[in-house]
Amino acid sequence: MTGKVYLVGGGPGDPDLITVKGLELLRIADVVLYDRLASPQLLNETRETAELILVGKALGHHVFTQAEINDLLVEKARAGKKVVRLKGGDPFIFGHGGEECQALAEAGIPFEVVPGISSSYAVPAYAGIPLTHRDHASQFTVVTGRDADDGLPDWENLPRRGTLVFLMGVTRLAEIAAGLQAHGWAPETPAAVIHRGTTAEQRVVYGSLDQIAVQAAGLRPPSIIVVGEVVALGPFLHWFEPETAFS
Repeated sequence: MTGKVYLVGGGPGDPDLITVKGLELLRIADVVLYDRLASPQLLNETRETAELILVGKALGHHVFTQAEINDLLVEKARAGKKVVRLKGGDPFIFGHGGEECQALAEAGIPFEVVPGISSSYAVPAYAGIPLTHRDHASQFTVVTGRDADDGLPDWENLPRRGTLVFLMGVTRLAEIAAGLQAHGWAPETPAAVIHRGTTAEQRVVYGSLDQIAVQAAGLRPPSIIVVGEVVALGPFLHWFEPETAFS
């Protein structure tokens, strides 16, 4: 009898930010294939008999290729298992969730998608940065800092106003900052880099677009870049204290 695959968004890092449905599925899963960025505390919610498989990818290092992950999902489901594919953030926001659903659909495997809280808006929120604000920004754009061909963003089609959020771009921070300035963004535009947002290791560096690459040079992945007038509100609306939040 064929099992079923559940693509579950595990949220941005704080284990309390998983959805109720996602947590319920983790607790009944036979197999959990989890990403590197999924909160490790969430694995404590699984059954003792559950098979836990790390399939996460890091820059320059893949435990499994995407094709191998797809095959593993199909294999476990065909064995009659309830499979949770635990992903950081939301499965359909730069999470390869669409590709995995395509593979499951082509193999005739039943699946469900359980949306998660995306780091693209949750991490700025934990830094006190509202992506939209009546006085500052009526739109926000989420951009990958690294496309399928390992290239930089399509500068010509990025908006020249509002808020920009770059995921997976911190290793190219200098190139991103320079590219934005070359395509209409003022050098004095407020910018921030948020490292391991929503966790006890959260660190935020603020600066102007022309200086942020120097000021945040020490930050590594996972980090999010936010650019726009709303960033200036961060130091005033700061509320999250990582040193005490999980004590």
